[in-house]
Amino acid sequence: MRASPLAALPRIGQTPTLNSRMESAIAPAPPAPPTTAAPAPAGAALAAAQVGRLGLPELMDRAQALQGAGDGAGAAALYEAWIAHTDSPLRHAACFNWGTVLSALGRNVEAEAAYRRALETQPSFAPARINLGHLHERRGDVEGALAAWRAILEAQPPAPLEHRLHALNNSARMLETARRYPEAEALMRRSLELKAGQLDVIQHYVHIRQKQCAWPHDLPVGEVTPNQFLVGTSLLATMGLRDDPALQLLAAQRFVHERVPKAPLQPLHARMPPRSGRIRIGYLSGDLHMHAVGLLTPELFELHDRSRFEVWGFCWTPESEQRERRRIVDAMDHLVHLAGVDDATAAKLIAQAGIDVLVDLQGLTSGARPAILGHRAAPVQVSYLGLPGTSALPGVDWMVADRYVMPDALLPYCTERPIYLPHCYQVSDRRREVAPRPERARYGLPEGAFVYCSFNNNHKFTAEMFGAWMRILAAVDGSVLWLLADNDTARANLQREAAAQGIAPERLVFAGRVAPPEYLARFQLADLMLDTFPFNAGTTASDALWMGTPIVTRSGRSYISRMAGSLLSAVGLPDLIADDLAGYERLAIAIGRNPARVASYKRYLAEQGRASPLFDMPAIVRELEAEFERLALAARKAASA
Repeated sequence: MRASPLAALPRIGQTPTLNSRMESAIAPAPPAPPTTAAPAPAGAALAAAQVGRLGLPELMDRAQALQGAGDGAGAAALYEAWIAHTDSPLRHAACFNWGTVLSALGRNVEAEAAYRRALETQPSFAPARINLGHLHERRGDVEGALAAWRAILEAQPPAPLEHRLHALNNSARMLETARRYPEAEALMRRSLELKAGQLDVIQHYVHIRQKQCAWPHDLPVGEVTPNQFLVGTSLLATMGLRDDPALQLLAAQRFVHERVPKAPLQPLHARMPPRSGRIRIGYLSGDLHMHAVGLLTPELFELHDRSRFEVWGFCWTPESEQRERRRIVDAMDHLVHLAGVDDATAAKLIAQAGIDVLVDLQGLTSGARPAILGHRAAPVQVSYLGLPGTSALPGVDWMVADRYVMPDALLPYCTERPIYLPHCYQVSDRRREVAPRPERARYGLPEGAFVYCSFNNNHKFTAEMFGAWMRILAAVDGSVLWLLADNDTARANLQREAAAQGIAPERLVFAGRVAPPEYLARFQLADLMLDTFPFNAGTTASDALWMGTPIVTRSGRSYISRMAGSLLSAVGLPDLIADDLAGYERLAIAIGRNPARVASYKRYLAEQGRASPLFDMPAIVRELEAEFERLALAARKAASA
């Protein structure tokens, strides 16, 4: 006797993650015994369905075969005929599968109707509500999706665990995307209380607490162990929490092991014709617009020596009329759009372009496509700017650095070899548009106060550094701390923490997000920028120094905790670097108590900062080109040997 179709429940949510968006149909029945006749031809199956003489297992087998042959419309018609002419207690299963077929065809209105018919027959059938929620999400109806999944959580008797987890995790994902952080966090906690070992949920739980400045980041929940918190924390979150290069390498390796497909044995570039002529540099990124990377790189692309190099962009950045996006597009000799192109095809396009040096500007950050690099489309593949640390990607050979940001002691914890620039690893843009200098009153800053600032993203703030900031405020009478307000929860948590440490909440002044020209202009109102640790400022530090605002930073053991120190060394202010927390506090307090010292730093930056090696973009580009040329010519020579 064949197994009942309901024995093969859908796999939706079987491996629930906050990134899971997949819809699934009930699986067809297991293969029939050898004595069973082969499935009827499509026409015969449809005829049998139209007179109510096709069994549900045969229906599923035949529909799956049609889909496998590329005839989704035929499969949908078969389900429709069966449902119209067959009275079965399991018709909800057929309606559900009909909905998944229609959804795959893009016939979403009909798919929704099919799911609702399944629920009319069997109101407790959670898979239909799961997929109904995804249909709502697809058309941008957040509340509709949340309502569909909430019904699963409220069902009595309770839905199967896998379906509840799917509803919780996808609801949390949507709420996080909508920046409704407290609601998202509450659902993540419920999910982890039901099942502790969900590393993807732990990853989002930790990072959403970072975004809200909710400390500790690993607030205990359910049966989640300290080890699960450590292993489940993402690379980006780990970089912001622990100045331990070994743990950062571990986080990168876990991601690569779990998420990045194994690379082909033969490098793709080896199958291409020999390279000759000008060296072709390809820049790979989805962030070539108003993003930290997109704000730093336009002049890099513009200044490349076209007599020796061709500049290619390979990107999946959404098109826009942003000033930053237009500059980048105009600076490329060739721009290849990879949005909607699968990773293997993207790699082939890069290889066919004859790229000598492929520069990955994204690493393992949000939206990255590391699988492209695994195909080794170029003989030299380099990590730069997007990920300030090791990616552990097998396809990435080199990392642009300098000897401050990547000292010898760090090399054992990086899978990439360093390309050392003489002064500083970071490029920047001397054509940044700056608005007129505003008045302090515009931003609620007291006129006579010493203004410390930190415009880093809130997820970089830690309890340790915030405690130091509060002690600095306590030691400098009348001072205030000017912070970026990422979200209302972070703002409330920071004010509450300040009060707990004896600092009046009104001494924290919050700045909203503004357009880049206004953002740059307001740096002039601050006296001293306080850097974060272990996740130093990168682009923000460059912006502050360009605008003449000095920075106090703390340098540690990892690449990311040494970024601002590298910039300060290159601009000529190494005395603003501290090696530990106590030294950081002493330095910030001493400067806050001595306005003349601040004036001296500002005068130096105004007179000499922009002429320093940090902002000598022509020299930095020539240094990069020399290294890229050396590596490319060596690769060409090896290929011809």
